[in-house]
Amino acid sequence: MSASRPPLNKTSPKMTSTVRLPERLLLGPGPANIDPRVMATMQAPVIGHLDPAFMEILAEIADLLRYAFGTVNEMTMAISGTGFSGMDAALANVVEPDDTVIVGVSGFFGGKAAEAVTRLGARPVVVDGGFGSPVTTDAIAQALAAEPDARAVFLVAAETSVGLRQPLAEIGDLVRSAGALYIVDTVTLLGGATVGTDSNNIDVAYAGSQKCVGAIPGTAPITFGPRAAEIIARRSTPVPVWYLDALAIHRYWTNTPFYHHTCSSTLMAGLLEALRIIKAETIEARAARHDRNGQALVAGLEAMGLQIASDPANRLSMLTPVRIPEGINDAEVRAELLQSYGIEIGGGLGDWAGTAWRIGLMGHGSSTENVARVLAALEEALTARGYECQPGSTVAAARQISSD
Repeated sequence: MSASRPPLNKTSPKMTSTVRLPERLLLGPGPANIDPRVMATMQAPVIGHLDPAFMEILAEIADLLRYAFGTVNEMTMAISGTGFSGMDAALANVVEPDDTVIVGVSGFFGGKAAEAVTRLGARPVVVDGGFGSPVTTDAIAQALAAEPDARAVFLVAAETSVGLRQPLAEIGDLVRSAGALYIVDTVTLLGGATVGTDSNNIDVAYAGSQKCVGAIPGTAPITFGPRAAEIIARRSTPVPVWYLDALAIHRYWTNTPFYHHTCSSTLMAGLLEALRIIKAETIEARAARHDRNGQALVAGLEAMGLQIASDPANRLSMLTPVRIPEGINDAEVRAELLQSYGIEIGGGLGDWAGTAWRIGLMGHGSSTENVARVLAALEEALTARGYECQPGSTVAAARQISSD
């Protein structure tokens, strides 16, 4: 006999209770904790995606994204989707079947870009800098010489899988002189450093809202320069993903009476408030804050005797990978930090899975207080497992950097 179902008009207590999530200090590779002003803004009433008031919100977002990206590009907006939707939009709009795209790979996300190129029916030419090492100008020059008809060169500006800051300027000059497009992933960089889209000759840049930008996940800022816009306009084939068609999305964003998709007023209001916060602090001050706190974290970790995994000459300030000491269980320590201290840090990706932790200091979460909290918690967790370090030395070393 089968079990009887409860009457449909009876509601489970779980369905009538308020959803409550635990409070966490998010110090992993993203998402990051959000400024309370952004969360408060998102409590505003929902309005329609064609409401004139919403069109004003989109226009202000576009202006502030130009400031954050460092560009005057007209085609600047935010995709309704996470950072990978930005990657897909950046590539799908300018790449056609049988095109060649030179993809610089220094970590996990460069590899995903090469996969995305293949899915578009194009041919990726991978320039592998080695997991954790930057792609060099000479390597890109050699690839362009071997592939003179390459449609584009793709790089990840801030490779969070390895804590790497990829140099952009020289390669940008090289790509522009070769006549190819320069596509750059700034998912982690935007809002925490100077991107310099125009000064670095970047034709397409995209990001995610959930890291240094300081908003919740769900939007992907993107900008297309005039060279990229021209290529999109004269494509011989339609953009393969209707939802990510940049010309259609831009038409909607520029207040043309046009339905493209049901854009969330809640998400966009939060993004707008986050961008207003960036503008008020200034990109320069924000970059300095991320640099200072990143250096303080490194000083504290090294005082603990831990090894920083990222390239010292190209270290990313907002994401620090640290080698896991021999004999220490990766998942066990991360679980204790989460359960006992309410702190989330990230595990390794790709070649570094199980051998490194990734500690993020992004946006609102990049503060001296958070540096001290994660260092103290990690010191206690490691000491409890037999790892030897001088109590309190880690936080003292970090505070020395912060006070300099």
